[in-house]
Amino acid sequence: MKTLSRLSRSARLPPSPFLRFLSSSHTFPTPNSIEGRNYDHGSIDVHTHCYLPRYMEVLRNRHPNVPYVIPDLRDPKLDERYVILPGEDNDPTSAVGRPIGEEYFCVKEKLRYMDRHGIAISVMSLANPWLDFLPKGDAVAMSTLLNDDLQEISDDSNGRLYGFATLATQDPEAACKEVERLATSQRKIKGVILGTSGAGMGLDDPALEPLYETLAKHNFPVFLHPHYGLGNEHYNNTGHSLFLALGFPFETTMAISRLILSGAFDRHPNLKFLLAHAGGTLPFLAGRLDSCVSGDVEMCDKLKHPPTYYMKKNFYYDSVIYTTPALQSVIDLVGSDKLMYGTDNPFFPPKEGARSDAEWPSTAKNYDAIDGLEDESVKNAIVYGNASKILGIDLLK
Repeated sequence: MKTLSRLSRSARLPPSPFLRFLSSSHTFPTPNSIEGRNYDHGSIDVHTHCYLPRYMEVLRNRHPNVPYVIPDLRDPKLDERYVILPGEDNDPTSAVGRPIGEEYFCVKEKLRYMDRHGIAISVMSLANPWLDFLPKGDAVAMSTLLNDDLQEISDDSNGRLYGFATLATQDPEAACKEVERLATSQRKIKGVILGTSGAGMGLDDPALEPLYETLAKHNFPVFLHPHYGLGNEHYNNTGHSLFLALGFPFETTMAISRLILSGAFDRHPNLKFLLAHAGGTLPFLAGRLDSCVSGDVEMCDKLKHPPTYYMKKNFYYDSVIYTTPALQSVIDLVGSDKLMYGTDNPFFPPKEGARSDAEWPSTAKNYDAIDGLEDESVKNAIVYGNASKILGIDLLK
């Protein structure tokens, strides 16, 4: 297995010129222009990913150990293929992986996609599985390098790109130090992205308490994103479909429910989480969670408030939910001021190809879900206003 220690030269090279975005060579869209839609400003996308070039080099040197990226064996001229999900390589319907091209790691492709879809500003984050698969020391070193790369990209973007930092949660002490460094020196880093594994024992692991304290102290929100799935034994022979559609939101729901019941938000009342995919199934099971906790004397006495109290106070939600009724139900539960627009780009590209001029159906569906709401002020708040206020992002003029 090739780990970062065996890739020390490539992993520690200065940022590649490929990372740089030269604003003088790019035409920016009018911020208030979203084709066919009536908003006061272009959107702010808080759920958008990028596999930075430095990270891609690690993935290209890992086969056959998941996660990995390999050339398309059917035709070397095609995009590479990536295999990242647990067990994906053992299922005949998913073992071939998915195509991965420049839309995953090229900044200009990200900006071209943004222009096509009226996205004025993106808060980029490394996509799963982040650094979970690396040994502790390698993960710590890579975390700093990737975060500095992300900051450089953001600085070169004329205010269009920001970032959520990547942490080596295998080493909570080092993760705390990285948050301290970022919070005091990197203006374009607006929080961190975490998976559900934490230091290997889940988000409710006591070893993460110092990290939560540090994040809360610096008002750094956690963008929580799934990767490992839940109920995976039921998804064989369905490709990626059920793993992503069901396994991901179930994973988020379980991880956050356990974190709530651990009392973390009583101990860290200023700790904030942004939940991917509109919180998974958590908003729809909120009443049942409250009811079951209230009927459990031990759990009820452990918490100062019902679970839905924390869902309203400590959580934000992206809008990656695709339908108006589902989006409205989240609004009804937590309030419209807790939602922010997201796309999940560069996943779910159009059939015509990610680098075509075609509209991305998944992006359009998330706009359509917002368009279906009745209140114009709520639409504008979700599309750009809430993110600007919550994350402290200046709108483009």
